[in-house]
Amino acid sequence: MIAERTPTTENTAGSVLSISLTEAGRHRAARLPYESVHGSLVDTVAARWHEVDAFVLFCAVGIAVRAIAPLLAGKSDDPSVVAVDDGGRFAVPIVGGHHGRSITANRLAGDVSALLSTTPVITTASDATGTLAFDDLPGFVAEGDVAKVTRANLDGETLSLRNDLGWPVPPAFDDARFEPAENARHTVESSGDGQARPSIVISDRRKPERRDPSVVLRPPSLVVGIGASSDSPAEAAASLLDRVLAEHDLAPSSVAGVATIDRRAGDPVVTTLGLPVRSFTGPQLATVDVPNPSEVVLTEVGTASVAEAAALLAAGPGAELIVEKTKGTTATVAVARRAGPEGSVAVVGLGPGHPRHRTPEAVAAIRAADVIIGYRYYTDQCADLVGAHQVVVPSPIGSEVDRCEEAVERASHGQRVALVCSGDPGVFAMATLVYEVAPRFGSPAIEVVPGVTASLAAASLLGAPLAHDHALLSLSDLLTPWPLIERRLRAVADADMAVALYNPRSQRRTVQLERARDILGASRPATTPVGIVVNATRPNQQVIMTTIGELDPADVDMFSVVVVGSSTTTVIDGAMVTPRGYDSESEVSGGER
Repeated sequence: MIAERTPTTENTAGSVLSISLTEAGRHRAARLPYESVHGSLVDTVAARWHEVDAFVLFCAVGIAVRAIAPLLAGKSDDPSVVAVDDGGRFAVPIVGGHHGRSITANRLAGDVSALLSTTPVITTASDATGTLAFDDLPGFVAEGDVAKVTRANLDGETLSLRNDLGWPVPPAFDDARFEPAENARHTVESSGDGQARPSIVISDRRKPERRDPSVVLRPPSLVVGIGASSDSPAEAAASLLDRVLAEHDLAPSSVAGVATIDRRAGDPVVTTLGLPVRSFTGPQLATVDVPNPSEVVLTEVGTASVAEAAALLAAGPGAELIVEKTKGTTATVAVARRAGPEGSVAVVGLGPGHPRHRTPEAVAAIRAADVIIGYRYYTDQCADLVGAHQVVVPSPIGSEVDRCEEAVERASHGQRVALVCSGDPGVFAMATLVYEVAPRFGSPAIEVVPGVTASLAAASLLGAPLAHDHALLSLSDLLTPWPLIERRLRAVADADMAVALYNPRSQRRTVQLERARDILGASRPATTPVGIVVNATRPNQQVIMTTIGELDPADVDMFSVVVVGSSTTTVIDGAMVTPRGYDSESEVSGGER
């Protein structure tokens, strides 16, 4: 049966177990978003070795090595292991630097270091030197002699690059040391000393033309179309597909997904393949010209083709049907080859500043991107996640439209783009603009990756000022006329809601916050609590508690969020709190919402 395509570079969030021995280690482990165990390190590692994807061990490297040595089986089988010293200074990957069940040790060390403010000690040569790592390229599965070719690359040797598919490759391959081999198919490429030149082959063929030492990079170029009867057993398509791929010299690791008619998308015959599934309606499939239409299928499901049409539709514009439908007893299989990768834009919220407030989804989206685009301050904010194979396109403030257009245009040409923003991309940020410009560039796939917005970060530092109904307002009149902003402020004042004010003041906009203070202050007591948070969760963070009557705009800048309480907001033990309305003296019916 064909296995699910799982590139080692697609760093999904797996199960991580942290184990500590000392109280200092226990304290640090508690700051990580992983399951933690205190004590019995050696026994716990042995007991959980086959259950979790990675370990973070708070102990000396020597202790960690002795604990894992008897358990090691191989790169493809072992979990990743990172050791953190008892002083909390270093995070050291021990095994699984570029491999792991779902998270690599080098990246785990980076994540742990960002969360604990330690230093990752990366000894993997490619990562340590910022050199292209062939087994760590998003969108590819690396096979062959990865170690030998990587070593040649680190030594500065010229490498032969064969890309018969013309598949887009990372810009790092544009270096002159990667010499195209398309004009030398029938000649032995030599390094000059009689030895075969190390080569990189990009191919979805099971046995591509190659000579050792070589690395074969498998792109996600193949899409399988499945047609099946309603009583088709779960294994029918799997066994047929294995045979088809072998007969046509196609690599299973290049199969990116399967496609079928909507009525079969959930059937075991399709889902058992363990691949992403795309489905289409009968009328959608009927629009595709195929070489082998069937009147029987047309009568039964309203389209003359399922397998061939679904494969071509899912493979996208310019796709080629390289295996026409092959019939089994109860299933049919066809294979289409994509013209290139599917481009996409992930609009990523980085949160308020500190890495511990980045979501795992945001981290994965940045690591999986070919290109990272954003305001320079924000691309710097995620620099620890960027690899040598990626392109970073920083831009100055004020070029928001240009950023979005470049992101969508690159995606329309097959690149995976991460457009990074602070906070949440859908709150006073870039997500809406991406959707607005996308139709001009063919509307590539767009994903919005949420983040912790500034008002929530500020509220957490102040206490619980937004616990009841509240509003978010931007005081910037660069895009919204000031009279409209005033109308909204009056509406919030009349509704007696707490409000978080974004973009409250800048060097040029100095009167807006004063007007907002006067409008809100006219309908609530001068003693109403106000919180000012500057640079929330960043190193120069400031938290100021005041009242609406004593609010001094000079304390506020563009890196601030101002939270103005409602008439019920109070201060309890130094925390700004807006009561939800619960009766604290009795049990609340219905529980927490």
